[in-house]
Amino acid sequence: MPADITGTDIYRQQTSEFVFEKGPLFHNLILADEINRAPAKVQSALLEAMAERQVTVGKTTYPLPDLFMVMATQNPLEQEGTYPLPEAQLDRFLLHLNIDYPAAQTELEILRLTRGEALSDEKVTFSPISQQTLFEARKKVLALHLAEPLEQYLVQLIIATREAAKLDAQLGAWIELGASPRATIALDKCARAHAWLQQRDFVTPDDIQAVLHDVLRHRIILSYEAQADGITKDQVISRILELVPVP
Repeated sequence: MPADITGTDIYRQQTSEFVFEKGPLFHNLILADEINRAPAKVQSALLEAMAERQVTVGKTTYPLPDLFMVMATQNPLEQEGTYPLPEAQLDRFLLHLNIDYPAAQTELEILRLTRGEALSDEKVTFSPISQQTLFEARKKVLALHLAEPLEQYLVQLIIATREAAKLDAQLGAWIELGASPRATIALDKCARAHAWLQQRDFVTPDDIQAVLHDVLRHRIILSYEAQADGITKDQVISRILELVPVP
């Protein structure tokens, strides 16, 4: 139910009044496991939190904390008992990552780590990061230099999803609906973050191309013909990268 994540008004017999008890949405980091199993009313409550940074319960609206991020998982194989996410909600997610099976060496490390944790009596501890540190990192990412030709390149990649037929007739037949302006904003932020993680103070075309699939994968809608032919969104995005010239 929506109240399971937003919270609800609790009647206090001692004071004869209702007191709002906050739900999980009021935390800084939210992980919605198998989000497509949540019914429409729950999705609606989550959409308000992601879009407006607020939660409405009854006639009262409560602001969410400044540091607020939603992460979610979906099982791509099991669809029974699931609800497809609305496009408006998908667009609020910055990235859509596909996580495949781990490589053999990685799986061996997972096995050893899991075994070690089970045998150890010590609890795993992590060094906390202050919110101030995260906010300062955000400012540094947004301050990275992005040359004007690369800004134009970034925008043209998004425009290509909306006017695909101008680039290639086949590409135009594949895309039913292109990406929204949120995709442009997301691509700018993610390209800058990718450059920052590479310890550079400027953005290159490689940074934009490295994150394009993850930024667009959940924001474009393929035509029936493309789906019938087995064309994937990643194939469409790769085709856009081939057609849009790099400055």
